[in-house]
Amino acid sequence: MKKQLQELLQGELTKRELALIPSAYDLVGDILIFADFPFELWPKEKAIGEALLSLHRHVHVIAKKTGQYSGRFRLPKLAIIAGEGRKETEHKENGVRLRLDVEQAYFSPRTGSERLRIASLVHDGESIMVMFSGCAPLPLVIARHARPSLIVGVEINPAAHRYAVENVALNKMKHIELINGDVADVIPRMRRKFDRIAMPLPKGAEPFLPLALSRLKKGGTIHFYDFLHEGEFILAEDRIAKACALARRKYSIIGIVKCGQFSPRTFRVCVDFRAM
Repeated sequence: MKKQLQELLQGELTKRELALIPSAYDLVGDILIFADFPFELWPKEKAIGEALLSLHRHVHVIAKKTGQYSGRFRLPKLAIIAGEGRKETEHKENGVRLRLDVEQAYFSPRTGSERLRIASLVHDGESIMVMFSGCAPLPLVIARHARPSLIVGVEINPAAHRYAVENVALNKMKHIELINGDVADVIPRMRRKFDRIAMPLPKGAEPFLPLALSRLKKGGTIHFYDFLHEGEFILAEDRIAKACALARRKYSIIGIVKCGQFSPRTFRVCVDFRAM
């Protein structure tokens, strides 16, 4: 894409500016989002955006991040540089449809294969809890590709929760229960326990491991996510060991999977483990 874009913009951008055009982006529905758009290109962003729209007929909005994920809900700040003036879209992934506003609900299209991996591990009749469930991508992918008896999603962000409710109806899925609230408040009030718990927090989920263990059945599985530097994945197991020791539960590691890159040599890692 970058080479085509550079050819299209010759004459409008200098040679140095052409070299600065980023090649990395996320595509959520019909919205293309640059995570890192160089400041030097801001005066030429509209020309770059319009050129991208001409190259990709299925893309209707070009946006750039203007700040890092921040705030209570870990949301990005986005600015539209070309195309339609909206941030809501419909994204298709693994056989499900997801409606969301890319600035109001955290969502990463890069973890689609990880969601499918989790779904492939689910056994018939399992009860599952998804902590930090967002607009419900993981509950929906599990429901589409497996046969659980129940999926409970807990999400603190009210906007993401509203989209989750809409997405469950959009995909005509059953056996999904969605709760809008802080897991720290919701989970202690729960009576049921689960066969499998996923913790796809957009940052390290270590503080919530005791909560997850409190609602996990004996012999159940937890999918624990963390951000770790390459060569330090053992730290994730250390965190699990400490939480299980406090809960007085034995555990066994099933596997450790890289499921995304946060920065050079820093990865999003999922540790699958079983607690007795």
